[in-house]
This record gives sequence, structure tokens and C-alpha cells, in this order.
Amino acid sequence: MSSLSTHVLDTVSGKPAAGVSLRLLQGDRVLFEGQTNADGRCPELRDVAVSKGMYCLEFRIGDYFRKGGQVLSDPPFLDVVPIVFGLAAGAHAHVPLLAAPFGYSTYRGS
Repeated sequence: MSSLSTHVLDTVSGKPAAGVSLRLLQGDRVLFEGQTNADGRCPELRDVAVSKGMYCLEFRIGDYFRKGGQVLSDPPFLDVVPIVFGLAAGAHAHVPLLAAPFGYSTYRGS
């Protein structure tokens, strides 16, 4: 079995992004829905059974910035950030998201 974790950071404030809604999908199938905690992490994601294959983590970053009082364009430039990635058999993938209203970055963490 493989495992998965994430960490969302708000690059505007320089702090963890608490309360970001996210989903894990494999194809059209939703495997997990949750929210980041006060540290910008979603520990429950580790409990999801994942195996070798392609996945997508979707982050509702527009809602997060709106709730925080950030003025966004209408429609927002970034609303849902999808990160599509592959998992090898027996691997762990840490998929962080560094986000701002007009840009984001990700990488394969450890």
C-alpha cells in the first residue's frame, strides 16, 4: 500500500492555511473529502487506502482566501487548484501546496 500527505501554506501571510477544503480523486471517483487543520495539514488523508496509480488533489483555495477577507477578482483567478500526480506501488507522497490568490507552487515532498 502507498500513503499520502499534504501541507497547505498561505504565501501571502506566511502561515499555514487552516480550513482549506480538499478532495482526493482517482479518475471520477472521490476517495476523500476533508479540511486542513490549524497547521495547514490534513492528517486524515493518511488513512485513505491508495495504491499505484494516478490521483488528483483538489484544493478550494478561492474559498479559503475569501473567508480570510482577501479581495478576489470575479471570477477569482484561482478558485480550485488541482494537482494531478502519480503514485508508485508502496510509495509515500507528500504533496504540499504553497498558495496565493494569483499563483501556487507544489513539489514532491518527503
